[in-house]
Amino acid sequence: MEKNLTTKTTNPGTDESVERTAQAEKKAEAETPLEALASISSVLAIGLFVMAFIFQNFEIPSASMEKTLLIGDHVVVDRVTFAPETKWAPFVHYRDIRRGDVIVFFKPNPETPDLFLVKRAIGVPGDRIHLRNGIVYLNGVAQNEPQTSKPGDDGDAYNAYRDDFPSLKPGPYDLVTALWAEDLPNHVVGDDLVVPPGKVFAMGDNRTQSLDGRFWGFVPRENIVGRPLLVYWSFQTPADQINKQSAGERIAFIGHVLLHIFDETRWKRTLHRVQ
Repeated sequence: MEKNLTTKTTNPGTDESVERTAQAEKKAEAETPLEALASISSVLAIGLFVMAFIFQNFEIPSASMEKTLLIGDHVVVDRVTFAPETKWAPFVHYRDIRRGDVIVFFKPNPETPDLFLVKRAIGVPGDRIHLRNGIVYLNGVAQNEPQTSKPGDDGDAYNAYRDDFPSLKPGPYDLVTALWAEDLPNHVVGDDLVVPPGKVFAMGDNRTQSLDGRFWGFVPRENIVGRPLLVYWSFQTPADQINKQSAGERIAFIGHVLLHIFDETRWKRTLHRVQ
């Protein structure tokens, strides 16, 4: 009897000790509020670093790059490939701008120094460029650019300055910046515009609707921040949405997106590669 009693009283004590030990271990493993905050901050810091220095998202607000990029396309931009090469990251792929690259850059205009634009690099330093009836001639060779619009497409009328660039001086209605109108003759040799060192000449694919290098000049190499990789979401957006900047207009459009996210999303453009 004594052995049975001893056995019965010892086992519960042992079980209770094991349970207390498990609870103590759980408490030791549980994060304190400070540790949880530190974990969240680390994730946010990594995310901000990636978005600021590696990838960034942009929305296309205008039709200057149609048919390549549509109004309402949301694109992921690679900010590493065109960045200055660094010795501390030799594993990262760097390269210089090539003709035909689609580039994102700060507009070279002192009036709008923080405005991002997206265009196609047409010429790199040393290239000779001119247009005839909207056709680009690069170093004397006419370029086959099926993705671009030409005078006469969709009823767009011929414009001498725009479509035979740089054969004529800009007129009063050509929307040319004053600085470029003054500097342009310094870069014209014969019939050609010659791209100077450290600069890129860029144009939109929608040539008849694009205010590009013909109207404000060369893009300094240091202004180029990256290249669009792919479209991660595309939503049918009115062409005049870019002009609707008031709080009420923005809230109204957000409501419109929420109501029509399924029927007005261009699903076929999801993960569309930009090239």
